[in-house]
Amino acid sequence: MRFNGQQAPDGNHQTRKMFFYISGRLPLLLIVLSTLLFGASCITVKTKDKTPTLLKTESAAKEQLLREVERFSRVDSLHAKMDLKFEDNSFAQFGSKEIYRSADGEVVLQRPSNIYLKVQVPMIKTDVAQMTSDGDNFRVAILQDGGSGKYKKFVKGRNHADYSRLQNAIDDNNDDGAVSQNVNAFANLRPQHFTDAMLVRPLSQDNIYTHSTTFQIEEDLTQPKKSPLRVVNRGYYLLDEFAKSDSGELKILRRFWFDRVGGIRLARQQIFDEKGEIESDITYGIPGTLTDTGNFSNLPLRITVTRPQEKYAMTLTYQSPSSVTIGGTYPARAFMLENSWGLEEVDLDRELQEIVNGSTSSPVNIGGRTQ
Repeated sequence: MRFNGQQAPDGNHQTRKMFFYISGRLPLLLIVLSTLLFGASCITVKTKDKTPTLLKTESAAKEQLLREVERFSRVDSLHAKMDLKFEDNSFAQFGSKEIYRSADGEVVLQRPSNIYLKVQVPMIKTDVAQMTSDGDNFRVAILQDGGSGKYKKFVKGRNHADYSRLQNAIDDNNDDGAVSQNVNAFANLRPQHFTDAMLVRPLSQDNIYTHSTTFQIEEDLTQPKKSPLRVVNRGYYLLDEFAKSDSGELKILRRFWFDRVGGIRLARQQIFDEKGEIESDITYGIPGTLTDTGNFSNLPLRITVTRPQEKYAMTLTYQSPSSVTIGGTYPARAFMLENSWGLEEVDLDRELQEIVNGSTSSPVNIGGRTQ
């Protein structure tokens, strides 16, 4: 049969062609159907596994976060007795650290960046060290060392100087007394490391502030191991502070972490150096009330300052929060330690210059590790 001058399709031919077209794919289709139908009876529900508990978060605008930082910065001076606990993280890359026993501390701070810190051996109240910083210069007096005498020095230097070339001679110390242990721990401290932790710098209209959110998985060791609150997923607001250079480049200065669980709480402050590396990582513990005036509530009762580059951490806990004094005025001489003990003096700038000039081939030994 012809259709418009062409041979009409053969019905039997088309039927056979379609049959082969389908039959060529039928085995694959059967396999798929068999897997779905018969394999379904073998599917089992996966065993439930524990996952960090996602904690409910609160919401806040950027303006509220800014006000919270400003509230902290209203503390312009402080005098307190504190418990100090030092951690040596020099071997953190190997998964270990040394935690020294606590020492007693007395601290006086005053804006813009003045600090006096005294360290004592607990119980016997013997001064181990005294240190001051006026924002530009620091002075450290190591007063007790268990009797060896090799740590007893009066050290002077500048806060922003680079003393990495001054490596201390490390002497083995076989003394096992409380004094020598605490001297080893505190000889490497610098007082200016704690000023921005305890006296939060005010915000600046010249800087730029951005905010964002993040979640972090945390383990609460105070909770029972099987508690659903042992490992949690906690939400935070991040408030970043940037300075703008003349060329228009933004440089990060600080990052504030606000805990969003059960309210909005400043929980952490990170301070960055010129290279954008973390200089100080500061965590703020459970809040409480400082002084007996009732005017300074919801402030941290424990502060931990971690210095990654110096490889140590210090935890400062108020011994008696109600006995803290806030708002006092102290003379400038309170933050300029004098060598009234007649200790051997070490001027780090002079020692550094001698090394630069090649006039000395051996590093100065001032106790501790790296200055």
